[in-house]
Amino acid sequence: MLKVTGAILAAGLAIATQAMAADAPAEIKVGTLYASSGRYASISMPVYNGLKLWADQKNAEGGVYVKAFDKKIPLKLVSYDDQSNTATAATLYNQLVTQDKVDLLVADSGSVLTAPAVTIARDRKMFLFDQTGTGASFFAKDNPYIALMADPASTVWPKPVADFLIHDGPALGIKKIALLYSTNEFTGTQANAFRQFIKDSGAPIEIVYDQGVPTETTNYTVIINNIANTEPDAVIHFGYAPNDIAFLRNVQDVGTKFNMLFCIYAGLETELLEKNVGAKGLEHVFTYVPPSEAEYPVNFGMNMKEYRAAWNKAYPDGKVEFGFNAVAGYTTGLIVEKTLAVATSLDQLELRRANFSLSGELKTLDGTYALDETGGQIGELTPLGQLELNEHDSDHVKFVSIYPHETATGKPVYPRP
Repeated sequence: MLKVTGAILAAGLAIATQAMAADAPAEIKVGTLYASSGRYASISMPVYNGLKLWADQKNAEGGVYVKAFDKKIPLKLVSYDDQSNTATAATLYNQLVTQDKVDLLVADSGSVLTAPAVTIARDRKMFLFDQTGTGASFFAKDNPYIALMADPASTVWPKPVADFLIHDGPALGIKKIALLYSTNEFTGTQANAFRQFIKDSGAPIEIVYDQGVPTETTNYTVIINNIANTEPDAVIHFGYAPNDIAFLRNVQDVGTKFNMLFCIYAGLETELLEKNVGAKGLEHVFTYVPPSEAEYPVNFGMNMKEYRAAWNKAYPDGKVEFGFNAVAGYTTGLIVEKTLAVATSLDQLELRRANFSLSGELKTLDGTYALDETGGQIGELTPLGQLELNEHDSDHVKFVSIYPHETATGKPVYPRP
């Protein structure tokens, strides 16, 4: 009787497996956007290239393992160029969902181009794999259709900067801070969080200049003079890459010497900034230390050394710079892959459940993947560092990690010579 039952069970499993395989799609369609031109191309193209590298790598191996069908299935990257335009992005996100009927929806890079996707994904009940859109308004308890893949939420980003100023600043003589930021979801949220960190600390520090400017700003000469008039001990600038380039160029043009100067993309896209500002213009600038400059232990995917080699092989012309965003796109691919390996179906809320189950467990070259209850990223943190000229190559800079102290590789140069 047991033998017969066993045979029946085996036959049933075989039939179920065959039925599952028969129902399996010929490909898993991953829909995304990129910006090949416009203001956000410099952060979008590295992310897209990183995601594409992952997809090409997986397809060369026969596809990704999809638990829902218990087999490897090839990937199809369905992608469109939004040209850094939010209205175009909104149209194309809708097209991916309603016409292309993609299985998975992946946002373009950055908060500005992610914003239209958040609303559309929620309305269409599509789980959004948010690559680097960190705006605080994206994440809410009543929206289950989003999770941030490859960098911490904007409310978390500036904590190392604020903590350094709060804990180490007074001993260095830092008492007055100038805060300049671009008024968009990414940098505006960071400015708000930074301001609150300073206020809540009770430290003897005063923000003597606090100004938001349009993200499209290209000339900072007047602003720099206005900041200098407040005689700050530290200048904190939150902007996108084009903002940092224009700001740092103007600082050099004006000849103003700020004792401490912080910029985001001096660290996130250092190759891009070196090309446009020069190593000398980046010397002693404080910035975030990106995962591309670290060696985090991994339990899934390539480590940083392996990934950098794969990137150089895939993109030997160097037209798209390697930096944080290149890592972010590949990281998104790894998280998509792991989600498909865990999800029992392609139902969008099941994809969410599977994705959230990775929180705290998945360790990639980008650090530990960890989500809060709203889908905001609270892992993958970026320490505060300072750029110094490379003693072996004066055309390039190197990172010195400054804060927190347990990750520090050196002490800050203050005041900036």
